[in-house]
Order: sequence, then structure tokens, then C-alpha cells
Amino acid sequence: MRRWFIAVLAFVSPMAPGHNLPAPSAIDAEVARVMRDTGAKGLAIAVIDDGKPVHVAAQGVRNAAGDPLQVDTIMYGASLTKSVFAYTVMRQVDAGRFTLDTSIADMLPQPLPSYASADIADRYADWSALDERWRRITPRFVLTHSTGFANFGFLEPDEKLHFHFDPGARYAYSGDGLNTLQFAMEKGKGIDVGAEAAKIFNELGMSRTSLIWRADFAGNLADGWDGQGKVEPHDERSRVRAAGSMDTTIADFAKFAAAFVRGDGLTRDSRAEMVKPQLAITTKSQFPTLQPELPPQQRRKDLAAGIGVVVFDGPQGRGFFKGGHNDTTGNTWVCIEKRKRCVAILSNDVRAEAGFPQLVRFVLGDTGVPFDWEYGTK
Repeated sequence: MRRWFIAVLAFVSPMAPGHNLPAPSAIDAEVARVMRDTGAKGLAIAVIDDGKPVHVAAQGVRNAAGDPLQVDTIMYGASLTKSVFAYTVMRQVDAGRFTLDTSIADMLPQPLPSYASADIADRYADWSALDERWRRITPRFVLTHSTGFANFGFLEPDEKLHFHFDPGARYAYSGDGLNTLQFAMEKGKGIDVGAEAAKIFNELGMSRTSLIWRADFAGNLADGWDGQGKVEPHDERSRVRAAGSMDTTIADFAKFAAAFVRGDGLTRDSRAEMVKPQLAITTKSQFPTLQPELPPQQRRKDLAAGIGVVVFDGPQGRGFFKGGHNDTTGNTWVCIEKRKRCVAILSNDVRAEAGFPQLVRFVLGDTGVPFDWEYGTK
């Protein structure tokens, strides 16, 4: 195990009533317990306090050969990419390229359904079956998961995107919604999303993070374990995908989390917009995406979509979070606004997710983060 400690004295300084951050050794012990209990092979964690990384560590292995997982090991970011993309979008908003409420019809030179070639569908999505409601789609609707799309078009019987409700009407998670905005930015505005994200990574000193595979990642790379304990090689993603192509390290993502919670790189208004409740969330859980809405009296009052994150209100005030998941990956990022305090967890073993609620609670205390909604369990 390798560790990176910064400003460890922050752990023993006076904290807000109700919870003191545990000592680094206690956090490491809790991570080890979660790994034992879940069978997870590798787990990396970062703790942010007062907008600064104060503990970054990794335990376990990164591959079947038993090479150690380290704080600079490349790990799959999965849907944490969506938060980075949202931050990238807000930088373009601040630059005056478009607004959150600009119709993608005003961003593209021709109608969205007309872009239907095989290459377009492979890289982004297939919009050829959409009706005229596509003109209502805006960056705000995309980043609050309210486009009306399924998660991905390939899940539809004809593998094309369709509207299941009017854009802006309700929350329903959609990766292809984000890929649609990426297309509008690239095709309509000439904005290279991968390059713009790379500028951000450079500014923040995130030298081992990219939205597209880099050959220099190969020397210290995490493979993943699925729910049955089978190891799978790391996917070398050859195309930028706003929905989830990011590779990163826990040391790098700690820098992004710290900058985000401080509000660096954005205007005050844009940063506030990202963590403002934009749209009430009306379903019992996040997945399946197109599940029925709950009756109004059963809906949570403390849960809403922000811009690229989900926001909630809990015992420590306003917080936000974002998860990331595939068959061999479990990630989560939880922040409390009041103390600029976060925990980020990257695991190359999906089995680790079962331990995330307790691990986050151990570090941050009772936050009210809605893991029951996130994972669909009580």
C-alpha cells in the first residue's frame, strides 16, 4: 500500500459539532475492513477537507499478477466522467459559447435526426427516429438527465433513441443524453470536448487523467474484477465519450474534487448553478432508468438533479454526489458544501460498492447521501 498524506494536522483540528474526521490510520483500517467484507481486490480513497486533499491512499492489487494498486495507478472513472463533462460545459457557458438554456437546434447547422451515418451512431448515438421534440433539448436538460431518452439507444428494440417523455419533464438517467450534447458542441460549435477537458486537467495538475486512452497509461494500469470475482482487462477507450470514457487516478481525482468544491475555474454563478436543485427526482431509485414516478406524497423532498451531480439536503446541510459503475468498476464521490469536505472512492472491483455507504459514513459522518436511491436498496 502506498499513501499520500497532505496537511494531516487537519484531522485533529476542531471540527463542526457532530463529526470529526477520523485519523488517516483509522480510515485505512476501515478501507481494509470493507475490502475483507466485500472481497474487493483494490480500493483507492481520497478525503478533502476545507477544499484541500488531506488523505489519499490505495490498498490491494491492480491486476491478477498481484501488482499493487497505487495512488497513481490508472483506474476507470466510469460515470464520474459526467461530472467532469458538466464542469467542462460550464466553462464554455462562462466563455459565452452558449447558455444552459440554448436549444441544441441553435447549436447544430442541420436537424439532429439528419445525422444518421453509421460512424455518427457508433461514436455518439442514433437520433434518426426522433420527432420534433429534439428541438427542446438544452444543455440544462441534458445535464439534469431530463432529455426523455433511455440510458443508451442500444437498449431500445431498434437501437435508436426515442422520447419516453417530453424534454425537461422528469429525471431519467441517460448517458446518450450527454453524448448528444457532446455532439452538438463538437459538430455545431467546433468545441473539442477532449481537448477542453485536457486543458482543465493540465490546469489542475492532473497529469494522469484523460477522456481518451493514452499509451503512457499502460505501465501502471488497473484491471477490474466483476461480481463473480472474474478479472477483466482495462478497456483502452479510443474515443472521447462524455458519458463515461475518463481514465484517472485517485491522486488526480482528488485534485479535481478539491477544485470543484472550492469553486475554482468557474464564475460564482456557474458554480452555484451546478449544485443548485434543478429538477426534483421522483423515482424510488436511480435504475432502471425509465421506472414509473412515485406518487407525489412518496417522493423525497431532499433529492434533486444538479448540473452533472445529484444534490441532497441532510444533517450537515447541502451536499452533492456522483457515482460511477460498470461490471468491474465501483466509484463514488460525495461532498458536503458547508465545510468543503468530500470523500472520493475508486475501486477496480465492483464488489466494493456494497461497502461504500458505511465507508462514506465512517469518514464524513451522517450526511444523508441517498445511497438507497443510488443503489436501489434500503
